[in-house]
Amino acid sequence: MRIALRNVVKRFKGFTALKGINLEIKDGELFTLLGPSGCGKTTTLRLIAGFYKADGGDILFDDEIINHLPTARRNIGIVFQNYALWPHMTVYENIAYGLKLKKMPGTEIKRKVDTSLDKVGLSGLQHRYPGQLSGGQQQRVALARALVLNPDVLLLDEPLSNLDAKVRMKVRAEIRQLQQELKITTVYVTHDQEEALTLSDRIAVMREGRIIQLGDPKSLYERPNNTFTANFIGTNNLLEGHVIKGNGDRKYTVKTSIGSFMGIADQPLSSGQKCTIAVRPENVQINSDRQEANAFTGKIHFASYLGNILRYDIMTSAGILFKADIKYPWGCEVMAIGTEVKVSFAEFVCLLINDHYTEEHNLTAVGGES
Repeated sequence: MRIALRNVVKRFKGFTALKGINLEIKDGELFTLLGPSGCGKTTTLRLIAGFYKADGGDILFDDEIINHLPTARRNIGIVFQNYALWPHMTVYENIAYGLKLKKMPGTEIKRKVDTSLDKVGLSGLQHRYPGQLSGGQQQRVALARALVLNPDVLLLDEPLSNLDAKVRMKVRAEIRQLQQELKITTVYVTHDQEEALTLSDRIAVMREGRIIQLGDPKSLYERPNNTFTANFIGTNNLLEGHVIKGNGDRKYTVKTSIGSFMGIADQPLSSGQKCTIAVRPENVQINSDRQEANAFTGKIHFASYLGNILRYDIMTSAGILFKADIKYPWGCEVMAIGTEVKVSFAEFVCLLINDHYTEEHNLTAVGGES
């Protein structure tokens, strides 16, 4: 099932929650709506589900406009953040509920419920009540209930937010594996960047009722086209500056408060134009023997040992903190606070972002306009 949103607008008592959303979701892909609270991602999901009606624009399933089609006729499965299981019903009864409403024969209901339980790894627990299950098991029951109706579209609204970290990692892997096995079009809502990067075929980053960038996880992480995406997905060192010269092949030299640096821009820049330098901490080197085009000195301000990463906060001469991640610091001595260090990074990992150009040309898709 393909899903399309064309210039969709949604208002609530004078507040515009969605400001002209345009979106194409491919058949069989897991598509994630990612953004902070209040950005419009859950509103978008609820419009697709039919819980809300759009105040403008169209929603289409396989090229058919479904704006006025009730939820019950959209053939969708939904998993909510709080699971929404009936506590007085057993696991079996929760999953079978929708099938009974369809007046399906008892033998067929049992076959479908047993198959769904097997898919989510809960065979043998059909007689338990939700209160007798762990959070991860309850989430699997909610998923089984959504899938037992054989929906064309699966909608997941922050489904893992109530689980602890280790269970969350396990269940998200199970969701992805099951989605790929069933090849079901899935729309996933989350504010968790790691979750989105791990699960998704493509991601739409949302902010204040708009999609500000859309692409696959790798492109969004490595080539954000605006400073919000650069800062929201993962960690980034951001430095404001202005272009002092172009070096050809999308390369420019930018002057900042801590020095001049060479980087690569996906958008055109001109001399004197303001832009932002973005460098991921894992691409930063400390006291390296390599001669990089970009280097400055600073002092260790703070050190965080994270097991597989040693993260340094380095205070620059301009009073700006710059982060550097040392991978696999096995046996490394942690440098003392106040230690002076040389910080360097290659020009090809130094991304130059022109927010003004992105906004002016409405660039949301990686590598093109939407």
